[in-house]
Amino acid sequence: MRIAIVEDEYLASSYLKSILEQQDILPVAEINVIKSVKEAVIFFSENRVDLAFMDIHLGDGKSLEIFEKTIISCPVIFITAYDSYAISVFKHFTIDYLLKPFEESELLEALFKFKKIKDSFNSNSTLQSLVAIENPENNKIQHHFLVNHGYKLISINESEITYFAATGKHLFIHVKSGTSYLYNNTLTEIINSLDPFHFFKINRKYIVSRDIIKEVIRHSHQKVELILTVPSVENDAIFISKKEINNFKNWLDQ
Repeated sequence: MRIAIVEDEYLASSYLKSILEQQDILPVAEINVIKSVKEAVIFFSENRVDLAFMDIHLGDGKSLEIFEKTIISCPVIFITAYDSYAISVFKHFTIDYLLKPFEESELLEALFKFKKIKDSFNSNSTLQSLVAIENPENNKIQHHFLVNHGYKLISINESEITYFAATGKHLFIHVKSGTSYLYNNTLTEIINSLDPFHFFKINRKYIVSRDIIKEVIRHSHQKVELILTVPSVENDAIFISKKEINNFKNWLDQ
């Protein structure tokens, strides 16, 4: 297999390259070391690799710019020094991350993970996660949600929420008491404001809380049903989007 290392620090790239050449988890035929955003854009525009390691900050910019200027069609393992919240976002959207300074055992563990879930990589989700992290002012966790209820305004704590459900053009917040409230937002927008450890967008209709998952039933490799501890909208069966199945498994494993 072919591997690309996007890293501008010589010692870091040499250390990573050395481990990759000596490990026996994956057969490596070629390793390309790329030192800048500019080089990476050219490289990925002209070449295909099976796996890429990317540092977030490079000498001439950030990895985000690579995704904006060309298509990354391979899984990515990020090398980062971000804080614990950012790490949870990376774990949610990407193959894996390596927190500098990392040990050889951590790299080998990431390779094992890649071997298991390499087909689940979604470059668009990776771009979204990078955008969120590079713009922290737009990425504050929301813990309370203000809704209208008759003549009252009610603030709902995140701990009371069972799931968010999109019905037609409307979004509803469902709570443990069984009540639902109309909320002025969309699933796509609100997912970026939620705690990624507690909430997961399983399909175009639902964002569910970790706390209400009762069972996960696999009908087939690409058909996975979620059983909740509370009734779903109209008591319909809930299925996880095919492209999110592996990401969902990784989320449950956190």
